Amino acid sequence: MAELNTGDGGGKKGGGKVRSKKQNSKVDLTAMVDLAFLLITFFMLTTSLSKPKSMDLGMPPKDDSTEVNTDIKVDQKRTVTVILGDNNQIKWFHGLLETPEPGGSPATIGYGKEGIRKVLLPRVTSIAEYCKTRPDYKEGNGMIVIIKPTKKATYKNLVDILDEMAISKVPTYAIVNDLTDPEKKLAEELNKSAE
Repeated sequence: MAELNTGDGGGKKGGGKVRSKKQNSKVDLTAMVDLAFLLITFFMLTTSLSKPKSMDLGMPPKDDSTEVNTDIKVDQKRTVTVILGDNNQIKWFHGLLETPEPGGSPATIGYGKEGIRKVLLPRVTSIAEYCKTRPDYKEGNGMIVIIKPTKKATYKNLVDILDEMAISKVPTYAIVNDLTDPEKKLAEELNKSAE
């Protein structure tokens, strides 16, 4: 049993008035210890631990027998290509590099609200409206962003651009690691401007 001694309650030693010895007062702490353990147990069992947060990433099937069609024809008015370079720089263009869409010529930009997001947000809505006018429209059609990281891009850059896709609500995006020759020239310009 847990006890708390509060000291000796007896009188003075020696002469003087004789007082009767008082019994030591005891406080029983058993109930308080039980309550503390009950509370600790309650909070341990009812607290939800934080779960790791991960990003959804669609990967191709692992089966080698499945043939993948690499030549997919996509309307150039729906595509925006983003080339990730060195020093948190992005080169982007709308449409094909040889014949970009109006207002979609290759340009260098950064990340964040004043960067690539400022480019993506208006295009998400305008391309969705364009897709609705097409006779081959299907629900969910919209902008397609092709993300092409260079060798000088960092893992943080890739995560940042994927975050921008989620924030801008881009319906379809893909990470492609092969650059065409004109895109390689753009990437070299981008990496030189970052130095």
